[in-house]
Amino acid sequence: MKQNNLITPKKLQGFWELMPKEQLLFSSLLNKIEKVFQDNSFLPLDTPILEYSETLLAKSGGETDKEVYRFSKGSTDMCMRYDLTVPLARFVSMHKNELNFPFKRYQIGKVYRGERPQKGRYREFYQCDADIIGNGELSIVSDAECIHLFEKCYQALNLDVTIEVSNRKILSGYIQEIQKEDKTIDILIVLDKIEKLPKEEIMYQLEALGLNEKERNDLISIIKTSGTIEEVSTKLKKISSNSLFLSGIEELCQTAQILNAMGAKQIIFNLAIIRGHNYYTGTVFESFLTGRRGLGALGGGGRFENLCGYFSNDKMPGVGMSVGITRLYSLLLQENYFDLSATNETECAIINFDDTLLPSLKLVEQLRENGIKADCFYENKSFKSKMKEANRRQIKFAIIVGDEEVKTETYAIKNMETGEQKNLPISKIIEVIKNGRMASVMP
Repeated sequence: MKQNNLITPKKLQGFWELMPKEQLLFSSLLNKIEKVFQDNSFLPLDTPILEYSETLLAKSGGETDKEVYRFSKGSTDMCMRYDLTVPLARFVSMHKNELNFPFKRYQIGKVYRGERPQKGRYREFYQCDADIIGNGELSIVSDAECIHLFEKCYQALNLDVTIEVSNRKILSGYIQEIQKEDKTIDILIVLDKIEKLPKEEIMYQLEALGLNEKERNDLISIIKTSGTIEEVSTKLKKISSNSLFLSGIEELCQTAQILNAMGAKQIIFNLAIIRGHNYYTGTVFESFLTGRRGLGALGGGGRFENLCGYFSNDKMPGVGMSVGITRLYSLLLQENYFDLSATNETECAIINFDDTLLPSLKLVEQLRENGIKADCFYENKSFKSKMKEANRRQIKFAIIVGDEEVKTETYAIKNMETGEQKNLPISKIIEVIKNGRMASVMP
């Protein structure tokens, strides 16, 4: 192709792409989260990236959401999934007679949103979701189980995270008591800004919605309630006697009691956690890096009354959680949390010279069969340049293979970090690499 016809390589804005070392590390995080899900008896599910538009847009009444990628192929109107929850609702509705309830599923996959890219927000990103779906009813134990599962995910990633828990029935009950149910969403939208706007501005916006001074002060008092379950419940019970309000407090207390029995530790109760404005109906929760709350929520979840209401007349309550792994990983990279130099795709390099290519390739396979990530530098380059390449790639061990080594079946293994070198048979070399050191291995 002529030079002036070359296409400048570039990728779409807002779509994620990592360097190999970063991708290796990211994949290892996904594997750790998946193991947590599996160890807690959640079943895997993988739904299509494309869904019929009438399915994916059911929650918006069939209207095209500005964030959804929607297109047609022939007569088929379809969308790219923007979350993993609607596909789950479609799947459960289709297969409810074949599933065992409570149905505990997890899904790790990419979702797509056509929003403006900005720091920590992408058009393509991964979600790590787990949900428990009931058929007709679902025990409050499921709420606690999801919160504890959420905590375990961060523990597996070796992150110090605090999970903040609330219950939407408390705010909904108070709004019901003051007979402002028709303005519930508007009130929640205002209250959701409590950590971003001055109290005076929140009060002004609530007044504009028709709330008197006592009602405004009560809502501010509720939303600013946080601490242990004892502190929270004692304060809240003085504010209202509405049955829905008290039901929310009771559910919060039950959840706390079950979490304590399960051994959950990094939990506080904070009524400022709202999680959207009309989706969740009970327990809600979010996660924050301990001591770094200003960085924003790393994920969250909550209880919803009827997952499949758009697809089935059967009531199917559920509770779910989602780790915002793409945003979390990007944030931790920026914070230099990871040591990428410790992440390597290759543990051992085979440096061959003379006419030893075939024996070297055989040696590579032998190492790989023993669980060692080995690679053969078989390019037609000098011994010196191959050793430099192993250093540049930060490979810890190099095995030197020449005619004499092949004859004796004893190879020189060099620790590229310390410079230490020994001549050993392959059985001992495998032992050295797995132990990560040569000091305790005798020839």
